[in-house]
Amino acid sequence: MRIATFNINGIKARLPRLLEWLEETQPDVACLQEIKSQDEGFPAAEFEKIGYQAIWHGQKSFNGVAILAKNSLDLTERQRGLPGDDSDDHARYLEAEVNGVIVANLYLPNGNPQPGPKFDYKLAWMERLRVRMAQLWAEEKPAIVLGDFNVIPEDKDVWSPPAMQDDALMQPASRDAYRRLLDDGWTDALDTLNPRGGVWTFWDYQRGAWQRDHGFRIDHCLLSPELADRLEAAGVDKDARGKEKASDHAPVWVQVAG
Repeated sequence: MRIATFNINGIKARLPRLLEWLEETQPDVACLQEIKSQDEGFPAAEFEKIGYQAIWHGQKSFNGVAILAKNSLDLTERQRGLPGDDSDDHARYLEAEVNGVIVANLYLPNGNPQPGPKFDYKLAWMERLRVRMAQLWAEEKPAIVLGDFNVIPEDKDVWSPPAMQDDALMQPASRDAYRRLLDDGWTDALDTLNPRGGVWTFWDYQRGAWQRDHGFRIDHCLLSPELADRLEAAGVDKDARGKEKASDHAPVWVQVAG
């Protein structure tokens, strides 16, 4: 089974590129972030045409997440929105079960500018995420938590640490919150198979970042022990970032047995 994550940065603007990527790579499950679409505007029919069913949690103009799965698979929604704060109306979390695998798709808050309320919201959201991931862990099922975490875990995950040192993505508090997830026993699939780093998933539109390969890694796939034991491969579909009208993120995927 191939499970992928892709911050599409506007599903309507990137739909041709998204459909192209799906048909070329054929992931069994694809988790999307920043669909930037209200629920009624989500183009589910376009995915049906190429063999994918979908569930989605939309929001006007920003945020929004969706999970696509091949029509041959059993896709069942489990949770819409991250529990723990009834006042949080951001569409950033969607959880499903696909053929016995729990798939939790997230778009973690950016947190800039920091310090400030947006950074406080980011850290609080990460604490809520940790609680939810502990609940998933307790189910003792194969599980994957993936998406745009908006955290650069280590210096090896960015082209230039000094260039990003003031950004919320690599503040010590952000990194510590991410490290706690790994210390709880979750496996960062891409890092496990690329321990030296140097693998990017995001290149900004500004300052020629793509052309100069000035990128960093913020899209992650965390596996429970039951799924980590089945990990076969993980990678980044970097070519997708270089296409016309591309997202500023590239798709990230894991291949697991069974």
